[in-house]
Amino acid sequence: CFTDFFFLQWGVWALLLWPCLVVISNPEDCKEDHGSLTRCPSISQEKLLDRIIHHAELIYRVSEELCSLFEEMFIPFPLRIQSNLAAYACITKTLPIPSSKSELQQISDKWLLHSVLMLVQSWIEPLVYLQMTLDHYDHAPDTLLNKTKWVSEKLVSLEQGVVALIKKMLDDGTLATAYNDQSVPQNDVQPEVLESVMKDYVLISCFKKDAHKMETFLKLLKCRQTDRYNCA
Repeated sequence: CFTDFFFLQWGVWALLLWPCLVVISNPEDCKEDHGSLTRCPSISQEKLLDRIIHHAELIYRVSEELCSLFEEMFIPFPLRIQSNLAAYACITKTLPIPSSKSELQQISDKWLLHSVLMLVQSWIEPLVYLQMTLDHYDHAPDTLLNKTKWVSEKLVSLEQGVVALIKKMLDDGTLATAYNDQSVPQNDVQPEVLESVMKDYVLISCFKKDAHKMETFLKLLKCRQTDRYNCA
C-alpha cells in the first residue's frame, strides 16, 4: 500500500543521508563540509573552542561510565579503593603539565592548550592497546568494548580540534604536535590474571582523571577569553 511504500522510501533516504546526520563526530566540521578540520578554515576561534569543550565533556562522561562498568565487571570491591592504585603510576605522570591551581594561574593560554594536546596525544596509543586487551577478556560485554572504541575514536577527533585551535591562536600553519612519547604496555608476557586486570583498571582510571583535566583546562581557557580576572 502507499503507507508501506512511503516508509520504505523514507528508510532508503535515511540510509543515504546518514553520513550527513552525524555532524557532531568531529568538533571542527562545518555545516557545508563534514570532512576534516583542514577543510573548514572559516570556523571562528570561539565556535571551535566551544565545540572542543563539548567534545571533551562527552569524552569525560563516557570515561566515567567506562570506569564504572569495568569495576562492576572485573574489580572486587575491596580493590576499588584509591590507595590500592598507588603502586601504579599513570603514564602521563612525567608530562610537564600544571598540577596545581597556582601553576594553572601562571601559565599562558597557549601553554594551557599545549598541555591539553600533550594529554590527548599521550592517550591515543594506550587506548588502542586497551581495545586489543579487552577483546581477549572472557565475558566482556559489548557495551564495554563499544565505549572503549568510541572514546578512542573521539580522542583522535579532539586532537584534530585542539591542533586546529592552536594554529588559529598562533596564526601559523606550522606546528610540531608529536607529544605521544609515552610507552604503551606490551602484551608479550602473560602476567597473572588479576595483575593484568588491575593494570587495565589503572589505565582506565588514569584516563578518566586526565580526561577531567582536559575538560577543566579547556573550560579555564574559555573563561579567560570571556572574563580573565574572575577565573578560578
